Amino acid sequence: MSLTKTPKIYLLSRSTFDADAFVRFLSEEEGLVWRRTQGASAAEDIVEASGRICYMSFGDNQSPRDNLQYIQNLIRMGHESVLEHVAWTFLITGVSRAFTHQLVRHRVGFAFSQLSQQYHDERDAAFVVPSGLEAVPDAMHAWNKAIEGARRAYAEIVNALRQSESTIRGDLNRKEFQRAIRSAARSVLPQATETKIIVTGNARAIRHLLKTRGSIPGDIEMREVCAALFKILQPEAPSLFFDFELQTFSDESPAVVQMPEEKLSLVS
Repeated sequence: MSLTKTPKIYLLSRSTFDADAFVRFLSEEEGLVWRRTQGASAAEDIVEASGRICYMSFGDNQSPRDNLQYIQNLIRMGHESVLEHVAWTFLITGVSRAFTHQLVRHRVGFAFSQLSQQYHDERDAAFVVPSGLEAVPDAMHAWNKAIEGARRAYAEIVNALRQSESTIRGDLNRKEFQRAIRSAARSVLPQATETKIIVTGNARAIRHLLKTRGSIPGDIEMREVCAALFKILQPEAPSLFFDFELQTFSDESPAVVQMPEEKLSLVS
């Protein structure tokens, strides 16, 4: 039986920005010039350009704020709709279906594509050990016993249904019958079953996820994923996540926390 303990996240894609095209638009539209901040990422450029286009605040009308200051002001004022123009796509693996049940509740601004238990044979599935369980031998023993029982039951159901194909297949074609078998067998799999999911989220939606899920006591797996996402995104677009920081709880598990305004004044 394969067990996993740590989620892994792969960054698959990020937004790109054609600065030359945008500068060409400004020149052709009104002969305007954009004082672009050197070193800003594509995501940060897109957000700033999207915000400034609302007022055509370029050239003489451009405020003296640099990219970081401009985006900080947008976020502090609650004008986060422009953050929806940038997005990232991640592959998350080594997580439980209990975790993804929580994650996919965040529908607005996200897209999800998850491993299907109807089409994928789960007889060799891995299982995610809840953090801290190993510190309590009796609890770990009970968990292992339950997982092994579910794994064995899944295999027995699959084998029994396949052996009875001639009497229960009915009008289903071969592919449909295999799907029906796995649909029945998956009913005994626990929420600890490991899964893979591709997630695309825009910056506004990801900020909301970090704010609402990043520091929830008692949900270590969610916090671990949020922390891993933050570690990837903070270098990608510091201006978009300037008001979050990584902390640790007393058990040394991670948490992503949105900083209070008084602390932000020291960061700006």
